[in-house]
Amino acid sequence: MSAYDEMPSPGPGLLHYARLKAGLSQSELAERAGIPRTMVSAYEHGRRQATLPTLMRLLKAAGFELRMHLAPYDDHDDVLRELETHRSPEERQAWESYQSARVAKDGEAVSAALRTRKPRKAPA
Repeated sequence: MSAYDEMPSPGPGLLHYARLKAGLSQSELAERAGIPRTMVSAYEHGRRQATLPTLMRLLKAAGFELRMHLAPYDDHDDVLRELETHRSPEERQAWESYQSARVAKDGEAVSAALRTRKPRKAPA
């Protein structure tokens, strides 16, 4: 099983994001694309799966285009998942402690940077 088997379809999120970014209601997008508003809702909520041509038509109606490219498969996530399943409880605890400390250290660095940042001038 690969990481892709567990991923939700990106179509609903892409469509919703494009519509919001374009400042359109579902009804406005539906009218531009020539489909019922209920279909836009169904696609955005994942109740229906838009075909690629339909998704591209809807994105175009919102003023966007979908660009895709092929890239060599990177098994990084698969390797990490496999390593995770073979970790002992002690190793897992050590890793979680390390990550917690790292997150805390990063949080302190961000807080320090924010404290030294100059406030922005308010627009006149």
